Amino acid sequence: MVTVPLGGGVADSALLAYRQAGPTVLRMLVGAQLRRLREAQGLTCQSAGAAIHASHSKISRLELGRRGFKQRDVAELLTLYGVEDEAERATLLTLAELATAPPWWREYADVVPRWFEDYLGLEQAASVIRTYEVQFVPGLLQTPDYARAVVRLAHGDYSEATIDRRVALRMKRQRLLLDRANPPKLWAVIDEAALRRPIGGAATMRAQLQHLLEVAELPNVTVEVMPFSAGGHAAAGGPITLLRFPEDDIHDVVYLEQLTNAVYATKTADVDHYWHVLNRVVIEAEPPNASVKMLQRILRET
Repeated sequence: MVTVPLGGGVADSALLAYRQAGPTVLRMLVGAQLRRLREAQGLTCQSAGAAIHASHSKISRLELGRRGFKQRDVAELLTLYGVEDEAERATLLTLAELATAPPWWREYADVVPRWFEDYLGLEQAASVIRTYEVQFVPGLLQTPDYARAVVRLAHGDYSEATIDRRVALRMKRQRLLLDRANPPKLWAVIDEAALRRPIGGAATMRAQLQHLLEVAELPNVTVEVMPFSAGGHAAAGGPITLLRFPEDDIHDVVYLEQLTNAVYATKTADVDHYWHVLNRVVIEAEPPNASVKMLQRILRET
């Protein structure tokens, strides 16, 4: 395993997570390092682009992680930016090459919407995942039967084979994220309505509630319930997921999923707004111990 001498340094465990995450996060990481190196030399995108016979917009897209890397371009930019250390050059070039490799979800490409691909990569690289759900139990905490019922609600016209593949993808997401040696901190706030809505029938819902009680005991998972008694609250408009990463070079991302697409909010003002909304949601929800008791009560009543 390579240790990445970039910025403050990327630990082996973080690098492994990035490798598993797929090309999206790797492009963002390499792009951020190229931007840092360019700015340290006092160069503009225009001058960097001119030096490698590229447009300034290409340099901008590379730094934002919005396009793949050619090894020649990265090597020329590293030379331009004065990076002579062979280990540092080799690491950046390796990461750039990995950013062109097929993602882990390639085998499920037939059931992964294009707008969801980036999220799959970002989620696997996150060190903190904060989420609020009003309609369903969060995907990372769903049982297979509950997940199958949720998929059927949105895609009732799909074949059973296609539904099974969507469920398999969701279960693999869970295994890759929550069963690894250094899993992220997952903080989930679930609206009481989602817990009382009998998705898949009473038996499926009871099993789902029992599963929530079990995962709530994990040291990296916190489950809170937003009770009906809270009335209106800060996130009443819909589900929110905020991802935070172990490296400062990758900024927080807010993911807002809709029926047929999703919004990825990355501007500092937007991210700060949703961070504060989630802070208020946590305060307004039942605390973890009280939420466990509430889950137990709902389970008895289901």
